[in-house]
Amino acid sequence: MTPLPGPVTVSAVAPITDVPARWPRPSELPVWAAPPVILFCQIAGVHVIAPYFAPAPRALDVLGYGLLVLGPLVLMGRRRWPVGVLVAVAAATLLYHLCGYPVGPFFLALIAAVLAAMTGGHRRAAWLAVIGVVCCYVAASFLLPDSGLVLIRRPELSLDGGVVAWAFLVPAAAELARNRAERAAEAGRIAREQQRRVAGEERLRIARELHDVLAHNISMINVRAGVALHLMDDDPEQARTALTAIKAASKEALMEMRSVIGVLRQGEQPPTVPTAGLARLDGLVEAARAAGMQVALERTGPVRDLPAGTDLAVFRIIQESLTNITRHARPPASGRLSVRIVLEYEEAAVTVRVDDDGTEPPPPDGGGSGIPGMRERAVALDGEFQAGPRTGGGFRVRARLPLAGGS
Repeated sequence: MTPLPGPVTVSAVAPITDVPARWPRPSELPVWAAPPVILFCQIAGVHVIAPYFAPAPRALDVLGYGLLVLGPLVLMGRRRWPVGVLVAVAAATLLYHLCGYPVGPFFLALIAAVLAAMTGGHRRAAWLAVIGVVCCYVAASFLLPDSGLVLIRRPELSLDGGVVAWAFLVPAAAELARNRAERAAEAGRIAREQQRRVAGEERLRIARELHDVLAHNISMINVRAGVALHLMDDDPEQARTALTAIKAASKEALMEMRSVIGVLRQGEQPPTVPTAGLARLDGLVEAARAAGMQVALERTGPVRDLPAGTDLAVFRIIQESLTNITRHARPPASGRLSVRIVLEYEEAAVTVRVDDDGTEPPPPDGGGSGIPGMRERAVALDGEFQAGPRTGGGFRVRARLPLAGGS
């Protein structure tokens, strides 16, 4: 379980106004954007490149231009019918080659169709189309020129080898792009899951803090209110003292609630109440004494500052223990509850123990969220926690929390 985070201060988050520009992805472009560019490159490329090779058996005519236009035109439906578009463009590309028209980048539309099919999830169809076109291209170049069946050019190793290499390079590059896109999508999903987990842990932390704040202070208010009502007529001065304690406890509860809930609000100012921790332990003990308990606080070992999460956990365990004593423990025959708090500072850990001499221990784990909450705090810090009746009467809460960097 992840250790509990320390106190959080949230400052205002400025809106993001300066976002670096980027080129749009192909899938973000309109479906009609690519075909005109491909059409221009095919026609212009044939006129520019053809003179550098042997004369073609057949000059460009209406059919040749029609085949050069057909491929880009069919690409308009590549997102809706990727496989059908792939077959049509492959047929047009092969027919252009078999008819012996001039060489050039007449296969650009086929490349776009293969990429569209591959990114659309039709990997098998894309590979089959590439293999089929390459086989027909090579067979036609080497077997048909002397047959008289078609007007096809003679094979040229430099041209045909380059065409075959590019034909297999295109789907391989598409596979690589698809794998990268899948990894990016998976990374995004993991990041969103991590954000949800962190948000859930933060909500749990805030809920636990609110429970501890409200349970402790309201319990103290309830006890002091009962004392004030009991002494209102017989001892007005003691009733005044109890009401003063109620006012202080309610003020502290409101301030601490504001501090805890403040992390949920954007632009919240830093809390005006000191952060909960052992620095406020003496005040907590005094409040318990004001509620009618005899509280003894002992510290053993070299007292030192603790990590924020450990410091908060120790304070909350003591606070929740006092709350449980106030709620559930009945005073002994002497008429006044006695509580002993011991803090033991060791080299590698800190141990907190809270003992009382009440005649009725706090309820078991199923009776509320106090003891389970203390146990969760200790376990979250890889610590140990025990709670149960003491030998000879009373109840004991003990937690041992390791310190980071201890030996």
